[in-house]
Amino acid sequence: MDKIIVWYLRMSVFYFAAGALLGTGMLLWPEDAGYYIPAHVHMNLLGFMSMMIYGVGYHILPRFSGVHIYSPAIVTIQFWVANAGLLMMAISWPFHEMQTALSLVRPLLVLSALLSLIAVVLFTYNILKTIKPMDK
Repeated sequence: MDKIIVWYLRMSVFYFAAGALLGTGMLLWPEDAGYYIPAHVHMNLLGFMSMMIYGVGYHILPRFSGVHIYSPAIVTIQFWVANAGLLMMAISWPFHEMQTALSLVRPLLVLSALLSLIAVVLFTYNILKTIKPMDK
């Protein structure tokens, strides 16, 4: 398995554990739980689920198609973009929910959402070019 694929899977389970830990903290301290709901959700969905889908998709789909991944460079770039977007989002959401430093936090949330969207677009492009090359 390619090293970058292993990193997608590692980050996936890291976010799964972090999301579970945050969820447990929300249960133990319910008075503050509302501030952390968006971070908890994004760690589990963009972190655990999406990273797992990216890693498994990059590993399996080219093999199903009998070809190499269209762009290994995009795989690596997407990894960093997706993680930067998610980490920025998970850190920013609680401050946004607490209404703290909104003039700084709101732009960070928008940037993190754009980074997450770019990661999705990169994955989509790379996989579509891999499973059905345009010249066939």
